[in-house]
Amino acid sequence: MELRNDTRFSEFLLLGFSEEPELQPLIFGLFLSMYLITVCGNLLIILATISDSHLHTPMYFFLSNLSFVDICFSSTTIPKMLWNIQTQSRVITHAGCVLQMYLFVLFAGLEDCLLTVMAYDRFVAICHPLRYMVLMNPRLCGLLILVSWIISALHSLLQSLMILRLPLYRVEIPHFFCELKQMVQLACCDNFVHYAVMCFGAGLLGGGSLAGVLYSYSKIVSSIQRISSAQGKYKALSTCASHLSGVSLYYCTGLGVYLSSAGTHSSHSSGTASVMYAVATPMLNPFIYSLRNKDIKRALKRLFGTKL
Repeated sequence: MELRNDTRFSEFLLLGFSEEPELQPLIFGLFLSMYLITVCGNLLIILATISDSHLHTPMYFFLSNLSFVDICFSSTTIPKMLWNIQTQSRVITHAGCVLQMYLFVLFAGLEDCLLTVMAYDRFVAICHPLRYMVLMNPRLCGLLILVSWIISALHSLLQSLMILRLPLYRVEIPHFFCELKQMVQLACCDNFVHYAVMCFGAGLLGGGSLAGVLYSYSKIVSSIQRISSAQGKYKALSTCASHLSGVSLYYCTGLGVYLSSAGTHSSHSSGTASVMYAVATPMLNPFIYSLRNKDIKRALKRLFGTKL
């Protein structure tokens, strides 16, 4: 038993979605398409905000950072899965697995923090419009991004170090990437403490971020109620519509991941929920933030010199 508890595997097997060979080309094509849409869509937003001086504002500064995080978020999982399908190999090294898990938790935490920062930006814009540019100065915007990176990096480091201390008893991971909860479940010892630390860390970061978003929007709603004209209320609400949609999509899919993993032992249901959380959300964000945004459309038109 001591030998088993001290086991450290050098490689793991990512089982993915299906073992049927005839489904692999379909899965490969689907995820390649989603990944290309994610990268191209978010890259266009970044290029638009950089190239157009009219978009050099706090709101679009945070949006371009969110787009960068979405690209990195998808890039931590999808390329490796596509490579495994193409080479017909499911192997990932121990170091690669830990690195993938660290980056996934890092960018998920950054997504949490940035959504909160963007909610605060909307709060200042609507509740203190005359002082907006003074309050949301470049120094504060840069500081908010820096703090988001530091908090997310420390949280991810804590979770990764916890996994490194765990003795693992099997090499098969019933997922398409090295997900934190799946790694904890591979432990051959009592993992209650590790599971509690994982939930506490995720709850503190995710719950704290969500609380910040809800608080900001409670103040926004109170401020909008004091606007007398219907046109003024509509204009104020329209500036928050895209962000509210992004927040709802991210937190609903994130909640679905943990409910599915807690409520069932099926890897397929957990994997499907993870796809919505880790793949579909970054892919849909460019559409959410640009389809009804005239400033982004105008910037893209200038960038390509065509009518969009």
